[in-house]
Amino acid sequence: MNEANARDVTLLQAFETAQPASSTWSADDRGWADRVALEAAVSGTAPDEFIVQRARHALQRLAPRERLAARWLAQPVWQQRWIGVVALLAFVVGIAADSLGGAFGASQRINLLAPPLWGVLAWNAVVYLVLAGAALAGALRRGGSAPGPLVRAMRSLLRVRRRLPRASAGGSALALRLFVKLWTTRSGQLTTWRTETVLHAGAAALALGLVAGMYVRGLVFDYRAVWESTFLSNEVAHSLVGLVLGPASQLSGIALPDLDGFAALRAVHGDAKPGASAAPWIHLLAITLMLFVVLPRALLALWNASRTSLRARRFPMPLDEPYFQRLVRLQRGGAAHLQVWPYAFTPSPQATLALRSLLADAFGARVGLGIAATVAYGGEDDAPLALDPGTTHGLVLFDLNATPEAETHGRFIQRVAAALPAGAAIAVLIDEASFRQRFGALRERIAQRQDAWRACCESLGLAAVFVDLDAGAVPGFEAQLRGALIAQDAVGTRSLVGAESAR
Repeated sequence: MNEANARDVTLLQAFETAQPASSTWSADDRGWADRVALEAAVSGTAPDEFIVQRARHALQRLAPRERLAARWLAQPVWQQRWIGVVALLAFVVGIAADSLGGAFGASQRINLLAPPLWGVLAWNAVVYLVLAGAALAGALRRGGSAPGPLVRAMRSLLRVRRRLPRASAGGSALALRLFVKLWTTRSGQLTTWRTETVLHAGAAALALGLVAGMYVRGLVFDYRAVWESTFLSNEVAHSLVGLVLGPASQLSGIALPDLDGFAALRAVHGDAKPGASAAPWIHLLAITLMLFVVLPRALLALWNASRTSLRARRFPMPLDEPYFQRLVRLQRGGAAHLQVWPYAFTPSPQATLALRSLLADAFGARVGLGIAATVAYGGEDDAPLALDPGTTHGLVLFDLNATPEAETHGRFIQRVAAALPAGAAIAVLIDEASFRQRFGALRERIAQRQDAWRACCESLGLAAVFVDLDAGAVPGFEAQLRGALIAQDAVGTRSLVGAESAR
């Protein structure tokens, strides 16, 4: 999918995964989008194209309800004219700048060691060293390097500013904020490359402007070349100038003066020495700028522009996340396959049958279900985790009688998340049956224990689902489970896996 399609898909994902859900996009709307996409899909459609088509249909219903989101989608994701605007401004600044360093008196003398062009060359040398160091560091880390402060600042200027509603505003505020968060993360690399393209194009245009400014001033002023220095000797100054301007001299055939000739150009502040004609020096400075600033920066701008164009046409999306895996299964007509791991208690046969019935109601009669052997308390690290092939959802089953502990229950949830295949979602079920038999009259105690489990799950980015497996039918179970899995769609199992691997 391309960048614009990826933005549409991300916006719909935000509205379908934000919790609490937006009132403008309901479960019925989600089911309608599924049906329309399946009816419109043709045989052989790639999964990413099916996801794009579904988002396109869904936004036809969602956009009229969400004016702010519709305005965002109406804006282009990128405007090429920004590169031209920045380059033009940089070129104008370059022409307007006194690149010859200011004239001294009526004789229009310039100090060969002082023009701002030397500062431009030094700055670009620093930039090249930083780029080389960042590329080397990224290669050693086998990953991309973090953008520097200048790139981050320019990225902020180029990013379209959107006025986000506060999270406490309710309605679709959480969905809109989630969209911005997801899209900022997914488009971060592309934004960095675009920013670098603008910066390189601006630097090349600035150098071109400086060259043009030198020749414009040289047409109407007679510049004379001298040099001054308090600390540098003739030998050191001559070597420095030869090192920087030597390549331009070799390329152009304009000879640099020897040591004696260069020493003759040395002036003392306040004297009347006329100096030599600055024309050959202006030519050498212009060629040096072209060689070491304009050409490299233009090539870097073209390189970044080319990979930006490729990334915008083939925008990578995390299709292994649970949200997208559900859509892939929907397209292929596959049924969900659930794996349940009881921890520290064994559900009764009646409870097992009730759980099967509840999950069949929630996922359809074709759902596959496997219930593993109970993992004993303290076995969260060592107990084998039987995993059926094709598992799409992992359900960890606890007893409300247990007080939740991050070191045991939380650790076991993380281990299950790490064992699941890519794209599988995880949910936490807490059976209330036994606890309600003991403390059914003490509602406050039940609520306290539920709050403890909610806090434990929320610390892992999950939502707890409470069920009384002895009660048979459980009102609201399907909505609870769907909400928990939707929340997992937004978080993804990778955050849990990361926490597990960091231990």
